[in-house]
Amino acid sequence: MGECVYKKTVEKWGVFEVTVPGPAGRNPFFDYQLKGVFRGKNEEVEVDGFYDGDGLYKVRFMPSFAGDYSFKIYGNFIDKAFTGNFTVTPASGGNHGPVRVANTYHFAYEDGTPYYPIGTTCYAWTHQKPELQEKTLATLKKSVFNKIRFCIFPKHYIYNFNEPQTYPYEGTPCDSSKLTVENFMDPAVRQGNAWDFKRFNPRHFQLLEQRIEDLMTLGIEADLIVMHPYDRWGFSSMSPEEDDLYWKYVIARFAAYRNVWWSLANEYDLMEKKTLRDWERYAAILCAKDPYNHLRSIHNCISLYDFSRPWVTHCSIQRVDPYKSAELVSEWRERYKKPVVLDEICYEGNIEHGWGNISGQELVRRFWEATCRGGYATHGETFLHPEDILWWSHGGELHGESPERLRFLYRILRETPGHGLKQHSLSWDSVTGVPESPAHQGAHYLDYYGFYRPGFRRFYFDDTTKYQVEVVDTWNMTITDAGIHQGRFTIELPGREYMAIRIRKIE
Repeated sequence: MGECVYKKTVEKWGVFEVTVPGPAGRNPFFDYQLKGVFRGKNEEVEVDGFYDGDGLYKVRFMPSFAGDYSFKIYGNFIDKAFTGNFTVTPASGGNHGPVRVANTYHFAYEDGTPYYPIGTTCYAWTHQKPELQEKTLATLKKSVFNKIRFCIFPKHYIYNFNEPQTYPYEGTPCDSSKLTVENFMDPAVRQGNAWDFKRFNPRHFQLLEQRIEDLMTLGIEADLIVMHPYDRWGFSSMSPEEDDLYWKYVIARFAAYRNVWWSLANEYDLMEKKTLRDWERYAAILCAKDPYNHLRSIHNCISLYDFSRPWVTHCSIQRVDPYKSAELVSEWRERYKKPVVLDEICYEGNIEHGWGNISGQELVRRFWEATCRGGYATHGETFLHPEDILWWSHGGELHGESPERLRFLYRILRETPGHGLKQHSLSWDSVTGVPESPAHQGAHYLDYYGFYRPGFRRFYFDDTTKYQVEVVDTWNMTITDAGIHQGRFTIELPGREYMAIRIRKIE
């Protein structure tokens, strides 16, 4: 057997990879197992390896400390373990490590840098033609978005009937030439699939890894949707044994990337062939096989999952009321005692469906409402396109009015002291966010009025404290100095929607 291949250095929270030769006969995804043990002064981690095609097996590791490390690679096809040494260098600029839950309801990178998710959704962007994928990356590079939700499996749904560039398994797909908007849910269109669910197509996963790396370079978290119901290929109805093999393969390939989040499913409750026991089994596999404890959640359509389950790190929620979305953040925070991320609160667009035709103003209002209640929201865009290239599924270019306003909101969040906001009862007819940290209580108020249009607001905190007051136009993205005040004071407003007042204590 040949030698293993690896680089001698890797930066902290980077991907260290060891490639070893092995057999390609029988079924290398099922019959052969590979593991790696990585040891440094401050950690010892064991991970599964995987077959990457062409007689090559790989093991990946994400080191959490700088210093000298050693490794041992062993498996049921290796007579003598492969061993070696490497050095982990300090993290480079922009590399803050994986995102973790911080301060109960919020997030921070592992090095302590606050992380405020301003996410977006592009379900099937990695399954489009390479030039469209590159356009998506160029758009993301210019945007404020620091998290993107997308699917490992291809997606079959309205505005998304094209075949993916690759498939996750060896085999052949059903004939999609007769698909129409009217018959796309007909079970007959699923006839003709011929997959070997125990033989992965490494190329499919290699292309996904390249995009995860591209996002990591841009400082964007990859919120991976591992399973979903929008499927004409049979990937949503595999057997338990096939599901478990898939989960282990995905974890072995992707867990070493610091920017990965795990979403067990998009709209889990629409997957009729999966039970609660299945979802809990997948979660158990994830907890056992991912040594880095990346963020984990599951996304609903109608029925919320029980986010109080110990494996869930944060709530990933689709609105469950036709009208209320961000307004329920306070309730969900109290119920689950975890970060609340509204990963689907309708999309800015003009398609026929109610989930995809709200205005930019309304989407931005929902973001501000969620933020001031101590939660986070996720963007999406569904504008009609002559070639059905909708950002929400395909990526490409953004056409809406909300992204720049979300950049403005991100600026406001980064100027907030402490770590994240929570709702404060300042008045009955506004939503007020204050710092979550007790150390900053009484020092910072963000009073948001949404679709109300007051011409002025009166305030009183005490007789002696001085406050710097600013009028914030969340839509026109302006901050106007309203002076220094103490005691009882009145702030004039322009009498239009989407205004806020920021009040900061002068030390």
